[in-house]
Amino acid sequence: MMDLHTHLDLYPDALRLAHKVNGTNSFTLCVTTSPRAWEATSRVFSQFSNIEIALGLHPEIVSRKYVELNLLLRYISLVDYVGEIGLDGSPQNSSSRIMQKHIFENVLSETSRVGGRVLSIHSRRAVSEVLTILRAYPKAGIPILHWFSGSMSELNDAVNLGCYFSVNALMATSEKGAKLISLMPHDRVLPESDGPFALQNGEPLSPMSSNDVVLELSRIWNMPQAEVQIGFENTLKQLQLVR
Repeated sequence: MMDLHTHLDLYPDALRLAHKVNGTNSFTLCVTTSPRAWEATSRVFSQFSNIEIALGLHPEIVSRKYVELNLLLRYISLVDYVGEIGLDGSPQNSSSRIMQKHIFENVLSETSRVGGRVLSIHSRRAVSEVLTILRAYPKAGIPILHWFSGSMSELNDAVNLGCYFSVNALMATSEKGAKLISLMPHDRVLPESDGPFALQNGEPLSPMSSNDVVLELSRIWNMPQAEVQIGFENTLKQLQLVR
């Protein structure tokens, strides 16, 4: 099992869960919401060989964490994975859009400077602008659009730009989500949970839920579950080879 986008540090009793995740998953990418959170999580989770900590600054909290931008840029050279970063176009975050864009552009400029990074990107209600900015930084790294919810034409643009996608079981159960997944290149899709924020039946999706994603994609793609799982493993290997 694997999880390419989880807020593992924010689950209740996170350290106990991390022990279990590390023993169950072959790979887990724990995205963080701020550079200070990355510092703390890296210290606590450094003992786990199968958990990687991504350096992030979540677009939903930039109005409170903008002062950490310089710290974020300073740490980029130390990591292989950057996330959660990106833009959020929700009405409640409209007042921070200029700051969001400034942070996103600065992060991509810095990852370009240091040779590129694997990027876990938030793009809710902002896909077109995210893609426009990504085009301006072709050497920024490998963009993984987490929980993609754009239009079909935006999906096509993202595919043409070379983006990857991380999807969860909850996304796969909606009509629009299933349609988007059906059109994604199979070799650019990886499982995520986005827990503990993603809830199903009132419970957070587990970082060990990739088998549920395999089941849903097997149905959507009309493909044996074993082939979906092998595809995930091969795609992850490709990301690790080029990062």
